[in-house]
Amino acid sequence: MNITENAKAYHNKMFPGYESDFLRTDPEFIERFYNFAFDEVVNQDDLDDRTRFMAILATLIGCQGIDEFREMLPAALNMGVTPVEAKEIVYQATAYLGIGRTLQFLKETNEILESRGVSLPLQGQAQTKIENRREAGTQVQVDIFGEGMKDFWKSGPKESRHINYWLADNCFGDYYTRSGLDYRQREMITFCFLAAQGGCEPQLTSHAGANMKIGNDKEFLIKIISQCLPYIGYPRSLNALKCVNNAVK
Repeated sequence: MNITENAKAYHNKMFPGYESDFLRTDPEFIERFYNFAFDEVVNQDDLDDRTRFMAILATLIGCQGIDEFREMLPAALNMGVTPVEAKEIVYQATAYLGIGRTLQFLKETNEILESRGVSLPLQGQAQTKIENRREAGTQVQVDIFGEGMKDFWKSGPKESRHINYWLADNCFGDYYTRSGLDYRQREMITFCFLAAQGGCEPQLTSHAGANMKIGNDKEFLIKIISQCLPYIGYPRSLNALKCVNNAVK
């Protein structure tokens, strides 16, 4: 095998002293994947490792890559992602993928954290109560998307208005208001959830615009897409890029 020194060094940084059995069973594949993912891709831009791995974790949840998540969560923790940040990524994913697709990731996260000596539950991060979550969620929507969201919670046809209410009190009031991640990080991981699961292009375009509005500019989003490409492939990455470009128009 001709694995580059850069790829070897980055892999060892992620997994100190670990060698995959795929080096034995699939050497040609591993040579090309390691050289691409752990050299060519990571050296494409200046994205820091912690942000890169937060995006990768969110992407793996989005594409339902539970086996790769199991491998990459320890690497993410080695690269500076905190247990609180890892948990917040999984929690927020529930608003965008549903508990049917996130429960297995929550279980896996708990097992990995406890195996590393992390005591659960972690320190609470909730900043709202049942009584004020809708108002707080609406404020988050306004902070991120603009004043046009002030009355969104009570808009729409009567028969479906409750869903817009839930977006305010549940999606934004329950999750976005939590400490542990800031708005920019939460919008970044939301972008990854949507890009990775596919079929959400209208929402992906909207959140690409929201990212750019709060400081995650086009250049940053292209870096995120680039770093996540090995984990979701070209079609969904190209769709995400198109959504970013459409959000600029």
